[in-house]
Amino acid sequence: MLRSAGEPGRRPNPPGQPGFRKRGQCEGFRIVATGPRDVRPLNRRWAQVLVPKLGWVRFRLSRPVPDARSYRVTRDRVGRWHVAFAAIPVPIPGPSTGEVVGIDRGVTVTLALSDGHAYQAPTDRDVKRLQRRLARAKRGSNRRAKLKARHARLHARNADARRDWVEKVSTEIARGYDLIRIEDLNVAGMTRSARGTVAQPGRHVGQKASLNGSILRSGWGMLPPDLSTRPGAGSRRSIPHIRASVARSAGPWIGGLARAKPPSGAGPADTSPTPTTTLHGTSRRDTPRGEARRWPSR
Repeated sequence: MLRSAGEPGRRPNPPGQPGFRKRGQCEGFRIVATGPRDVRPLNRRWAQVLVPKLGWVRFRLSRPVPDARSYRVTRDRVGRWHVAFAAIPVPIPGPSTGEVVGIDRGVTVTLALSDGHAYQAPTDRDVKRLQRRLARAKRGSNRRAKLKARHARLHARNADARRDWVEKVSTEIARGYDLIRIEDLNVAGMTRSARGTVAQPGRHVGQKASLNGSILRSGWGMLPPDLSTRPGAGSRRSIPHIRASVARSAGPWIGGLARAKPPSGAGPADTSPTPTTTLHGTSRRDTPRGEARRWPSR
């Protein structure tokens, strides 16, 4: 289980006070005491589920239907209906070789593993053009309602692609390593707005907003909870956040950031460039501290 090093056993995001339901959010219902006769496949992509008072409802298969005793039908903000069957997931087998890996989350490279592997999150589809059209539309008009629906569908596609990428990457990492260590970052606090107040306005608000968007598009907050729900594939532990320059200097794949620290009483450190390192099949020459460093293009 993935837990915080400072507060063992405590949920990272405790639930708040209950509130009133809002139309268009969390709409759905749950059906219990179901059996295999309530679901019947039609072909390789489609199946039917028996919904009380509605009859047989067709749905598209995203994976094989498990032997579940209940299911839930929900409607998202875009207007799409989903059916989810409650079942215990199959444990993911680990390598059982004692492999240990550390994960560093970034913006240019989404996930950089300590053994040199890197993963890049999918690029979002641009929504700026649609946002400008939505801002010019008259409130309450039919045109604005259509643009708002298109805007929501585009955001939903980006979120679906990001969620699918996190699911696949977390499964691949869980199958390849027995012990996974990841930084304990407060993503909610890091992506908070720097606008400030009227009395104390913030600084570099636009730059901070751009950084917040890049962090959220990289899915930093989705990976640790998803890794913690992967059963049977070793242990996941969270380490306290330390400075990136100190953390990266311990990795052999960074090279240029690593500096030989002389013992007390010794002469100056050797600042000569380190040998060429290879990341994801691309070789690069490490540059000294202070100069521009660029990750290899994917």
